[in-house]
Amino acid sequence: MPEGPTIVILCEEVAKFRGKVVRNVEGNTRLIDPERMLRKKVLAIRSWGKHFLVQFSGFTLKVHFMLFGRYRVDERKENASPRLSLGFANGELNLYACSVKYLEGAPEDHYDWRSDVMAPEWDPALARRKLRAMPDMLACDALLDQSVFSGVGNIIKNEVLWRIRVSPLSTVGALSPKKLAEMVEEARVYSFQFLEWKKQHVLRKHYQAHQRSYCPRCGMKLRVAHLGRTHRRAFWCEHCQKKYGGLAETPARAYAPRKKKATKALKKPARRGE
Repeated sequence: MPEGPTIVILCEEVAKFRGKVVRNVEGNTRLIDPERMLRKKVLAIRSWGKHFLVQFSGFTLKVHFMLFGRYRVDERKENASPRLSLGFANGELNLYACSVKYLEGAPEDHYDWRSDVMAPEWDPALARRKLRAMPDMLACDALLDQSVFSGVGNIIKNEVLWRIRVSPLSTVGALSPKKLAEMVEEARVYSFQFLEWKKQHVLRKHYQAHQRSYCPRCGMKLRVAHLGRTHRRAFWCEHCQKKYGGLAETPARAYAPRKKKATKALKKPARRGE
């Protein structure tokens, strides 16, 4: 799932369409009428967290890339039909496997940019107040709460918790004011580092916890599990990342991997030489 910094990159890539008129629309979406955008001028291109927004007069196109959404600028994916394609005099934007929706009015009617970790309007004090109002929430869920940290996804969550040495199984209410402030600050700091590393195509090289096997601080094997109400995969070091609050003993189900539907094993074709 694209996180906030990736959507910011998309906005930068398609900035050339701002002020341009949509000359052609197509796609396999059935949830909106694409023709509504035909011959309309793009007033603004923005992001709010993981939402990509194209503003027109009187309405806004909202795009959410979900888990498997992709986009292409001035090119198309082979053997794939776009969910929505917008053509302009100077190029085209193609969106795949995503959710598209119209929002009536201006984006400000629907979004508060003070909760967007990538926005100039980001308000850390507001984030801290919201966190204090959810004392029983796990830290791993709090960082993924888009009403608090709009734009933060699973990568940022795992890396921020590793940086501030907090277990994802900690409860927000058990964190000290200092730790709470660290969480809020690092969510924004790491998001902008994510942005720069993503542009340089070196993001994975900078992972310290996410998708890693061993902790780079102490060398201990990292714990991996689907945790919390979001059931997203967490990577953490039980030696370096302290667990604040929560149960004395973590229920076994908290460590249970997501169940997959049973499928019949398919016999793989033999390779040459086998």
